[in-house]
Amino acid sequence: MKSKLTLLIAFLFLTSTPTIAQNEQDLQTLSIFSELVKSKNYSAAYTPWMELRNRNPKFNKAIFVYGERILDHKIDNSQGDEKINFINDMLKLWQERKAVFPNITPNGTYMAKACQLEYDHREILNKSNEVLYAAFDKAYTTDPKTFTNPKSLYTYFSLIVDLYDSQLKTAQQLFSKYDDISEKIEFEVKNYTKKRNAFLDEEGQVKKLSPKDARKLKSYDSYLTAYDQIAGSVDTKLGARANCENLIPLYSKDFEEFKNDGIWLQRAMNRMYAKECNDDPLFVKIVEQKNALEPNADTAFYLGILKDKAGKSSEALNYYNQAVDLESDDFEKSKILYKIATNLKKKGRFGQARTYYMKALKTNQSMGRAHLAIAAMYAKSANDCGNDNFSKRAVYWLAASEAAKAGKIDPTMKKNASKSIANYEAKAPTKSEIFSSGRAGQVIKVECWIQRSVTVPSL
Repeated sequence: MKSKLTLLIAFLFLTSTPTIAQNEQDLQTLSIFSELVKSKNYSAAYTPWMELRNRNPKFNKAIFVYGERILDHKIDNSQGDEKINFINDMLKLWQERKAVFPNITPNGTYMAKACQLEYDHREILNKSNEVLYAAFDKAYTTDPKTFTNPKSLYTYFSLIVDLYDSQLKTAQQLFSKYDDISEKIEFEVKNYTKKRNAFLDEEGQVKKLSPKDARKLKSYDSYLTAYDQIAGSVDTKLGARANCENLIPLYSKDFEEFKNDGIWLQRAMNRMYAKECNDDPLFVKIVEQKNALEPNADTAFYLGILKDKAGKSSEALNYYNQAVDLESDDFEKSKILYKIATNLKKKGRFGQARTYYMKALKTNQSMGRAHLAIAAMYAKSANDCGNDNFSKRAVYWLAASEAAKAGKIDPTMKKNASKSIANYEAKAPTKSEIFSSGRAGQVIKVECWIQRSVTVPSL
């Protein structure tokens, strides 16, 4: 029995020796190109990386992670056919990754990367807008959940606009895709905002975080900033193609066909409101139909808008409050509260508007634009809320202070907040005027609807 066991151990040792040797060789090759990649010596890393990729692609996912960096460098530093070959090899690398590591290679993410790469090099690859759009569309419809790259979402939409301008897509196809992309961006913004808000206190200030959570927060801020930029770019790209002159005839023509389609009604209603087409009778027709078919928080809000236009302010406010009560999701509720506040602001009802902006901030601590809106109302009221020139201009300090809150709680508002602060501070009393007034360090009570206090800066 003992001799049999000895023979078995000897057999296993002999048969495993090549495997051990192979693993040592693969590990050594991996170590060589990994260190070269880390030092950004991509040219030297290419040969050992290709050796391991061809010999044993399953050995380690670093083959694919570092391989992207190596091929990125090769693409950026080559021309002509050589560049095309490296581009095609990158596309092949992602396909290989999907085959070897399917669980960490989401379809939407990597199909979008492939589409974006082909788009970025469309001229040298001789890719038409039709072919590129079809590829993006396939990627998006295959796996929309992981198709989240902001740049690729914009490219996807930009292509359909170009195809519409070339009369290869209809207005309905364009607006439907606009709604698709806008809703996707909004979903991702909501997702990252909720994650971000988990790290904030009730005042919107960041809690004390571990290094790991601090890195997460930085990532969320980065994504939110990118989505904010892309949302603006999408609207800019669409431009006047979605003005009232285009939307009203289209929705009028399609109303009978889609009047029992809740999604169509919701999108038409939202789009007309966003483009300020709510003075047209068609808006009333769509809102009433949506309310009869599927009443929700949005229809209640729009009914409030209609009552406001009819001069029935108290009834409008009842509808607005009903809209808030009907919405259970805090992020969505904050959007409704913000819209209510903005509508009141447009009507000059600043006190009520501020109340609703503050409610919006309670349901979404990251909504910096609410602070900017309040600051703008303060600034607009400066001449009406002081007893003399100095106290009137002191209101601009209050406006600047409010604007500063926006930049602190919302990464997407930092640039706008900085501009607003500079603008308001430039209109406030100067240091020489503070000195001449003898009011440095004093607290000024701002009257009228504002009812806030501001401290004159000390010299």
